[in-house]
Amino acid sequence: MTKMPFDQNSVRADFPILEREIANKKLIYLDSTATAQKPNVVIDAMDEFYRHSNANIHRGVHTLAEEATAMYEKARGQVASLINAASAREVIFTRNTTESINLIAKTWGRENLASGDVIILTEMEHHSNLVPWQMLAEEQDLVLEFVPVTDDYLFDMDAYRKLLVLKPKLVAFTQMSNVLGTITPAKEIIKLAHEAGALTLVDGAQSVPHLPVDVQDLDADFLVFSAHKMVGPSGIGALYGKMDLLNAMPPFMGGGDMIKTVHLRSFVTNQVPYKFEAGTPAIAEAVGFGVAAEYLQNLGMDAVEAHEHSLAEYALERLAEIPSLTVFGPSAEHKGGVASFVMEGLHPHDIAQILDGEGIAVRAGHHCAQPLHEVCGVKATTRASFYIYNTKEEIDALVEGIYKVKEIFG
Repeated sequence: MTKMPFDQNSVRADFPILEREIANKKLIYLDSTATAQKPNVVIDAMDEFYRHSNANIHRGVHTLAEEATAMYEKARGQVASLINAASAREVIFTRNTTESINLIAKTWGRENLASGDVIILTEMEHHSNLVPWQMLAEEQDLVLEFVPVTDDYLFDMDAYRKLLVLKPKLVAFTQMSNVLGTITPAKEIIKLAHEAGALTLVDGAQSVPHLPVDVQDLDADFLVFSAHKMVGPSGIGALYGKMDLLNAMPPFMGGGDMIKTVHLRSFVTNQVPYKFEAGTPAIAEAVGFGVAAEYLQNLGMDAVEAHEHSLAEYALERLAEIPSLTVFGPSAEHKGGVASFVMEGLHPHDIAQILDGEGIAVRAGHHCAQPLHEVCGVKATTRASFYIYNTKEEIDALVEGIYKVKEIFG
């Protein structure tokens, strides 16, 4: 992967929505942590599929079916390449990160966890990496333990080491917080978990779009992520799992394509990954997912990370100038392109609404991380998040917009 910076103007030209005006102002999109915008190559690839190759996959022998199958499986290879999976078969297409985590909980979890077993999570987790384990814990009498956030908003390694004494069966954690932007030391977390006899699940919903992620180097057992956060379409995500684990797991859903043979009273499952892909999948979305993965690889994930780090550093400097504004999260060296903040006496939704009137899209709320907001002592934050198409000039506009908010509310 290249370390050379990419051409900012060329990248921005790839995203047609950036030409849109909101309230007679050029759109400034600072909500990529929720969902990223889509480049022309992704939009065109999905359009091309529907116009020229649309058919169902795997069982047809006519030309369109064979083309569609080839495009679907090519996409699997493109996604596998982005995360350096040893085999494309280790990548399972799901609807999103949430479904990927639920798949693991309902298959691996039910098969391998019993009453009293410990799962370690963190206070930083998105609800999608909390609720499935809460549901499974209630069903199977499991014990959930949580790694706290340090005073400077980092993953507490000392507390984690103490929790590992409990001999957990699973450690499930985010590689990058969607609220704090905190980048966790994933490789060290995984190494210590394995030494304690635990498997690991990495929530890569925020890391895969923004950082170089190599599942073989990390030695991750499971990694989950979504296409829509990495310039791909919505409605499709991926679950990476080590092949021996996937082979041993029972199927998630029953139906077409996940079977080899079916009789009236029995069935035999298909091989991995098809065992976990019941029914007609999101074929066009898979095509777009693959093209999105290739687009990011062509930019170079090192370059993507460097660009966002530069934006995060600049944003923290500019936001620090604003009186009565507090940003939650670590220093720029430990975080991705996320700035969640509160302003004294102002509700986050009011801030977001005024900024929208300036053509600036940010998000307000608890960002599907209510427990983390409780830890931070607030109910909600305003979140600005940055991606490959954002610029320092847009951060300047954000700061100007916040001063306008202060002016309006006195």
